[in-house]
Amino acid sequence: MTAAATLDTVRRIHVGQGEHFVTDDPGVMLTTILGSCVAMCLRDSGARIGGMNHFLLPEGAGSGADAGRRYGAYAMEVLINDCLKRGARRDRLEAKLFGGGRMFDSLRDVGLANADFAERFLRDEGIALVGGSLRGSGGRRVQYWPATGRALQRAVTDRAAPEAVRVPQTAVEAGALELF
Repeated sequence: MTAAATLDTVRRIHVGQGEHFVTDDPGVMLTTILGSCVAMCLRDSGARIGGMNHFLLPEGAGSGADAGRRYGAYAMEVLINDCLKRGARRDRLEAKLFGGGRMFDSLRDVGLANADFAERFLRDEGIALVGGSLRGSGGRRVQYWPATGRALQRAVTDRAAPEAVRVPQTAVEAGALELF
């Protein structure tokens, strides 16, 4: 972020499940909210081009034109390719991974599978993993500035409502952690 691009002038772009976004605009901050999903923040520091994806499951088969969008295998390839099309160089790519939380004890640990997949994918592709926060429990809100590589993560917590009913309070943020 340049000195002129303060939080008041930053253009925020939310990246939802199955989406990705690539930019070289230093005034853009990408955001997402993750539970068991994983987001890769990718950039070429030399070209100052980067982006973010958000995937729901590691791999799978689906039907329909948009079926692949929710899978990590598709999300990783499309983000890398779009960065390269914008002028990034593969040998300078670096990534940060976020998410992969265990959200429910009663379900299969999808977050663990997503986190393991993302790390393996980067290793197999020879892309440097330079930071992030994977696994654990609970959700997180991530903000990422692709031009600089700066990332900010905040925990998203639940609060007990009256009568011991758990209601997600995604607007409640705690435990800010700035990475790089």
